[in-house]
Amino acid sequence: MTYAQGRAPPPRWGRTPLQALLYWSVVLGVWGLIFVVGFLAVFATDLPDTSKLYDVKRQPSITYLDRSGAVVAVRGSQYAPPADVDALPSYVPAAFVAIEDRQFYHHFGFNPWGMLRSEIYNLQHPGGALHGGSTITQQLARNLFLTPAQTYRRKAQELVLAIWLETHFSKKQILALYLNRVNFGGGAYGIEAASQRYFNKPASDLTLGEAALLAATMKGPSRYNPAANSERAARRATVVLYEMQRMGAISPAQRETAFSHPVHVSARLANQRAQYFVDWLDAQVRAQVGEPTQDLVVETTLDLPIQAAAEQAVRSGVAAHTGQGVRQGALVAMDGEGRVRAYVGGADYAESQYDRATAARRQAGSAFKPFVYLTAMEAGHTPFESVVDEPITIGNWTPRNYTGRYLGAIDLQTALAQSINTVAARLASEVGTTNVAGVAHRLGITSRIQTDPSMALGAVEVSPMEMAEAYDAFSNGGYRARGYGIERIRTAAGRVLYDHAAAPPPRPRVIGEPALQEMTQMLRQVLISGTGARARIGGYDLAGKTGTTSDYKDAWFIGFTGGFVAAVWVGKDDNTPMRKVTGGGAPSEIWRDFMVQALPRLAAQPIPGAPVAPVEAAAQGGEPPAAGPSADTEAPMVEDPAPYEEGPPPQRIPL
Repeated sequence: MTYAQGRAPPPRWGRTPLQALLYWSVVLGVWGLIFVVGFLAVFATDLPDTSKLYDVKRQPSITYLDRSGAVVAVRGSQYAPPADVDALPSYVPAAFVAIEDRQFYHHFGFNPWGMLRSEIYNLQHPGGALHGGSTITQQLARNLFLTPAQTYRRKAQELVLAIWLETHFSKKQILALYLNRVNFGGGAYGIEAASQRYFNKPASDLTLGEAALLAATMKGPSRYNPAANSERAARRATVVLYEMQRMGAISPAQRETAFSHPVHVSARLANQRAQYFVDWLDAQVRAQVGEPTQDLVVETTLDLPIQAAAEQAVRSGVAAHTGQGVRQGALVAMDGEGRVRAYVGGADYAESQYDRATAARRQAGSAFKPFVYLTAMEAGHTPFESVVDEPITIGNWTPRNYTGRYLGAIDLQTALAQSINTVAARLASEVGTTNVAGVAHRLGITSRIQTDPSMALGAVEVSPMEMAEAYDAFSNGGYRARGYGIERIRTAAGRVLYDHAAAPPPRPRVIGEPALQEMTQMLRQVLISGTGARARIGGYDLAGKTGTTSDYKDAWFIGFTGGFVAAVWVGKDDNTPMRKVTGGGAPSEIWRDFMVQALPRLAAQPIPGAPVAPVEAAAQGGEPPAAGPSADTEAPMVEDPAPYEEGPPPQRIPL
């Protein structure tokens, strides 16, 4: 069959381009509708109840008491009456829109392009926390109705609820709900509570700089808390101001005015004592009783006068050695049962909330050597056994002494007191580094211990809490002590929810005789004639050990008396070297300053099981020697990466 001459054949597909476009548009529209219906059917079936949108419930408070019943701290959310958005300066809501959702007034609850960017990031970083690209409306939906769980189901429900909010409320109402419900850190929920908490003023009186600081906390209420992390918060607030100018919410002149007027953040939170300790206990409280549904009272092991002495000693000690590069310190003190009496996670809580008492892992240096010597004592060695301090090579490793000199024939007691590296290395090689690691774990070290020869000199990363727990066995007669801070948790009405005494952890004997007496005798000599002489305090039975790394990145002193131990660490958070700071210097001084205040209150007893010889008692009563180089030094540690910080902006808002 042929077509008549001059007649055009019919279209190949039977449709013109316009007809094809219309056809496929209808097909895609139908499938899109099916997808939306299916999406809603899957994710909207178990959405939370939205009828109580305006209900505000106060989060229960948790009151922490010290061992004598004095209030240590009160934690809990602070709510204030909702702020009227119309009464706020225009730049307050604009700050949040600028940094959190610049398209807020132009979308219908979600930003497809932002979601697409986030999805691309999630696909490129599998296994990590999901990036959401959430709008202010989506954040509000999450805060009001959902959990913060980073799952696709939660994100889908968040999207559904955001659309629901947009259909039921105006943009101004959504923004008002957001500002009055969002978490600003420090227990403050809502713009009014945050303004009162950080600036002691109503939200209607906020300055431009203060508004930028509050908007900055949205990136992370803890990480950008202006009271506790002022530098980081100020950098983020600077970004907020630049974004506000970009979107036309403020002029360049207003931005410059904000830069020229310092913002004064209330120091009320920072001035409270024992904040590191309370932070440490907070998660433990919830682990024991779940999320509080009523006001709770937590009776702790802390002794506030001793805690005050610890905080002052760390703060003063770090300040006194700033010229040597000391930037941070930590101190953990506990009794022979493991009750934590003092807990200091840093030199200044307002400056940094990072807890170095338990979260940090730093190389132990020669503070690890007592585990080597204890292993040797248990294997039959004795304190007065003769050894030779001379060059030694183990495999391809050649340890050296701090002074570069060798003492020749000495006894083990002198070797430990003077922190001789060659003797400790040889001893660990003889008794076996695996056995040394076993002893350290038995006493309380929970961190991983590598068994290379350098472990004898402390190439092991530990926390101050671990070291205090492990040395506690030397102070209490040889029993395992597990540090704890909670004695009892009860409701405000008196119902006991948790009692440590009802099910205490086992306390096995971990050091037997005669090894315990021998170790006590040797560790006393560290203060009497060795590297810890600056920790001496007259009239008390004391023992301990210094620790320093050969690159001067970490310095320690862990000392004890009968039934009481305190571990002190100093260094830098970025793990860079200090200037020849040894365990016999700053840490020993901090320990001594603390113990001078703590010992009278403790009514300290002699170290059990090992009588003090008259010559030793007389020596401990002497004045500490002048500061000088210590013989205490160890193998270099592996450098940790520096903590993440944002790059500096062109300017920063002054605090």
